[in-house]
Amino acid sequence: MKTQLHLLAVLALAVSPVWADAKAKAGPRHGRILELEGQNAEFFVEKDRTISIAFYDSDGKPQPAASQVFAATAEAPGAKTQMAFEKKGDLLVSTAPLPDGEGYQIVVQARTSPDAKPKNFRIKLLTHICGGCPNPEYACICDE
Repeated sequence: MKTQLHLLAVLALAVSPVWADAKAKAGPRHGRILELEGQNAEFFVEKDRTISIAFYDSDGKPQPAASQVFAATAEAPGAKTQMAFEKKGDLLVSTAPLPDGEGYQIVVQARTSPDAKPKNFRIKLLTHICGGCPNPEYACICDE
C-alpha cells in the first residue's frame, strides 16, 4: 500500500506541470495575448471598459481583423452579460462596456474563422496595474 501511495505521489508531481496554466503573455498594448491557430489576439480593456481585440501574426506583426469571430461572457456577480464584437478599423471591439466591478471572470470564445472550432479563454478581470510589470493585472507577466 505504501508503495502505491509513493508511486501515486511521484506520478502526480510528474504530470502537474502539464496541468498548470501557461504563463500569460502580454502584447504591445499591454493586453493579454490569446494564442490562436496561426495567429495571436490581444485582449485589452479600454478606459471606457469596452474590450478591444488586436491581431498579430506568428512573428508579432499587427494584422487587421478579418474573418475572426469573438464573443465574451462577463460573469459579474448577480448576472452573466453576453458581449458581442464588431469590427472597428483593424480591431474587434465589444458593442457594450463590461459590467461595473472587478474580480469576476470573463470567458472569451475565439474563432479564427466562422467555421473554425472555438477556443475558450478565461480571464479574471483585474484592471489595476501590476506592481511588478507595466501591465494590468489581467495581463500580468510576473512569475508570482
